[in-house]
Amino acid sequence: MMKNQEHRVAVAPMMDWTDRHCRFFHRQLTSHALLYTEMVVADAVIQGARERLLGFDAVEHPVALQIGGSDPAKLAEAARIGEAFGYDEINLNVGCPSDRVQSGTFGACLMKVPDLVADCVAAMKAAVAIPVTVKCRIGVDEQDPEPALDALANGVFTAGADALWVHARKAWLEGLSPKENRDIPPLDYDRVYRLKAGKPSKFIGINGGIQSLEEARAHLDHVDSAMLGRAAYHTPSILAGVDAGFYGAKPEAFDFAGLIDAMADYAARHIEQGGRLGHVTRHMVGLFHGLPGARRYRQILSTDANRPGAGPDVLKTAFAAVEFGGAAAEAA
Repeated sequence: MMKNQEHRVAVAPMMDWTDRHCRFFHRQLTSHALLYTEMVVADAVIQGARERLLGFDAVEHPVALQIGGSDPAKLAEAARIGEAFGYDEINLNVGCPSDRVQSGTFGACLMKVPDLVADCVAAMKAAVAIPVTVKCRIGVDEQDPEPALDALANGVFTAGADALWVHARKAWLEGLSPKENRDIPPLDYDRVYRLKAGKPSKFIGINGGIQSLEEARAHLDHVDSAMLGRAAYHTPSILAGVDAGFYGAKPEAFDFAGLIDAMADYAARHIEQGGRLGHVTRHMVGLFHGLPGARRYRQILSTDANRPGAGPDVLKTAFAAVEFGGAAAEAA
């Protein structure tokens, strides 16, 4: 079982966003927040190019691997592979509403078959020594979130799950796109609070629509952890306040110049291995949102960083455009 104080803040798994470069960047901003991979399908973990799909930098710890699937045996094998790669946690996706996920019978549609989810968790727990967790919605389609979430939670905890992360929205599998599913179904934080109140000894984290560290802190009056998604990605500088705000680190001005140096060195290594600067810098575009010079910073990263042969000096040029001393904020 996860300790209730261990992972007070997490950055959500986000398809096409939380790749290894994004996670390396986020780790420069916070030493303690739990980071998640993009979802990787169990079949891909077992049969695919593992280093490309699963490889990560040791600095990313603590980092969790999110897996998608519904076959207990395959999920157990994928969990074993993830553990061997060094991940700190294996997470089962029971929340993604995309069409390709539904066609594979995993993701949010598994909310309809909580017994199968429990079987998957039990198989994964038997296969690894690291924590196995689940990320879900409060329900899907016409389900009543009261019995639906209870059934899922009861099943996975009975099967040995170490934590349950709940995106506090329903998923509509018919009629809404994955993007719409992130905004249109109303948030119901109280439903997650009630789940935690009924299971005080279980680790339950909340996700969905959390825009600031202040909002995250308010959730911690009711649940064990707050998981930031798009706010952490689009305005990543908020992560610089996590260690002092939630983990007892000494408050001090963040060294953004040191961050840029670290990212430039990282980008240089990536380019030497055949990568492109834009693979790294695309995750950094929102870093200085609201500061004078931020617009120019974004322009440089969106254009120059994606030109053939672009090197890490582009990142330093972009950083030089940002003014930290001015009080006036440039319009975003």
